[in-house]
Amino acid sequence: MADPTAPGPAALRRGPLDHLSGALRAATVTGPRAVALTALPCRTTTALRAAPDGPVGARLAKVLGAPLPTRCGETARTDHGTALWLGPDEWLLVAEDAAPAPLTALDEALGDAPGQIVDVSAQRTVLELRGPAARDVLEKGCAPDLHPRAFPPGRAVTTAVGQVPLILWHSAADTYRLLPRSSFAEHLAHWLTDAMGEYGLPEVD
Repeated sequence: MADPTAPGPAALRRGPLDHLSGALRAATVTGPRAVALTALPCRTTTALRAAPDGPVGARLAKVLGAPLPTRCGETARTDHGTALWLGPDEWLLVAEDAAPAPLTALDEALGDAPGQIVDVSAQRTVLELRGPAARDVLEKGCAPDLHPRAFPPGRAVTTAVGQVPLILWHSAADTYRLLPRSSFAEHLAHWLTDAMGEYGLPEVD
């Protein structure tokens, strides 16, 4: 019989940045130009490909508890996480924890229609950059206009930061989540902590 006190699979997962947790904490900047970088715990991410309109879209929306976003940059909160628009028929469903995604229900909703439902939780790492200086840090190496009038909270785009391809998600005010491929996560973390360094120095009049 299995030990009921033994940690589950989610608790045993290790992220590619676990060994840098101390360095990320040390890079935190406080004060009026505060900024902090955190590697979030492993969470469930699901790739969805399907036609957003018609019966299939309606069935997927019923499983998720909300319609999938249909325009570039849009996101939608669902009962199973946030759906990020990646293309006309492609989304990434990002949960807030490592709870299993409703793969069976989603697959049944897709039925025989073209598309796919795949758990890609090991594919990407989620970093969170937050603080008043977070946007300034990103603008050192990110092409899109990140001003709130163009990229308000709730938006997400596929872009690059410090030459690392990723999904950039403005998840809340002064808070951004960056989702690179796991193999690029360490390089991105070093780039970001280096970019954060100047905000801990005294301002020059």
